[in-house]
Amino acid sequence: MPQHAQHPANKFRWSLLAAPVAGVMVLAGCAGGGGSDDGGGSADGGAADSFSIMVAQANDQDTAYQQLIDQYAEETGVEVEVIPYPSDAYNTQVTTQLQGGNAADAMILSPGTGQPISVITLAEAGFLEPLDDTSAGVIPEGTASLYEVDGETYAQPTSLQPVGLVYNPAAAEEVGIDEFPETYEDLLDACATAREGGKSFLVIAGSIPFNTGLFSQILSATRVYEETPDWNEQRAAGDVTFADSGWRDVLEDFVELNEAGCFQDGAAGGTFDNITNGIGGGSALAAPVPGSAANSINAGAGLETDVRAFPPADGAGEYTLASANYAWAINASADDDVKAAVQEFLDWAAEPEQAKSFADTFGAVPITGVAGDDLLPIYQPIGGLLESGAFTGLPNSTWPNPAVYDALGAGVQGLLTGQKTVDQILDEMDAAWG
Repeated sequence: MPQHAQHPANKFRWSLLAAPVAGVMVLAGCAGGGGSDDGGGSADGGAADSFSIMVAQANDQDTAYQQLIDQYAEETGVEVEVIPYPSDAYNTQVTTQLQGGNAADAMILSPGTGQPISVITLAEAGFLEPLDDTSAGVIPEGTASLYEVDGETYAQPTSLQPVGLVYNPAAAEEVGIDEFPETYEDLLDACATAREGGKSFLVIAGSIPFNTGLFSQILSATRVYEETPDWNEQRAAGDVTFADSGWRDVLEDFVELNEAGCFQDGAAGGTFDNITNGIGGGSALAAPVPGSAANSINAGAGLETDVRAFPPADGAGEYTLASANYAWAINASADDDVKAAVQEFLDWAAEPEQAKSFADTFGAVPITGVAGDDLLPIYQPIGGLLESGAFTGLPNSTWPNPAVYDALGAGVQGLLTGQKTVDQILDEMDAAWG
């Protein structure tokens, strides 16, 4: 994703770990497999005094992991090598290095089963080490299945990440939109108003399946999960299908948004640069990206963007997405003393003070709990939803395989280009589930 210089916000890119992989940047010093050859072992059989962690990094300013680890190193004297990879290459690096036996001692993964570096998939393949009760204790209620195999916990979530529309109120006011749309019908009206003012209400990376898939999941919050929070469980049991459920409303609404001119011109070829340029430069009002992107945009472009829930359809209640999208895990092939050292770090990171510090730096919500007074300003518009529990995790985190999400993301791309129909996408998702 090349960066351009015309807007300050172009310094910032983001993606969840589900981003499509493209290109590889191999960094020097990428030693892996447990630190047994780097002098980090402990002579007395206790924890090692050094270990390595590989992390995804969206840009040079994306330093939340590094800051937390630097704090730990300063407090304890343990040396920690942080090995960053670009977000769009991270999935390939993790899976390739684990399979090759040269991965770092610890790494950031995605909970569940629906992505290439999902915790359950890698744990069942024998790549991950079980964690202790402290790690298990910070897993959000009702989500243990995203981290556990046969009663063992294999990853520790880092923070709670709300996902919705990052919104630029100042740009909206420039075209006469004083309030974020309360309903879907209000949104369609706002799209027309934005167009009349020379802007688009929404900007998407239409050429990138991850972003089209993410946007579809954001729509599904009120179209599917507000009414049926256990929809995924019902789909697993064969009681519902994508074709005969609210997922049809999701895709039909997407088609309507496109036909109504809600997206930027050339949305089918859109990239993440279009999002950074659109929101940062004020030519678009909202974008479907992780909530932490609002922090990056605000810092880089001097804006006051915030995070909003997608407007519900008539008759639906407000609902949004928020989930622990990232988790620490330990490489099963690391030496025992190195595993012990990493676990000590994870225990420290799970303490409320560190959890809040990381969340604030990362632009998220502490994994140890949601409290309105402690929320970052960017999340105040959805604070009530987070406190009341009116949210669900990213739907694809418990889908049985990555192919279902691939069918969604690529299918919605096809809606933009006219190469796919709603029926085709829903059928393909149901087939991929099976």
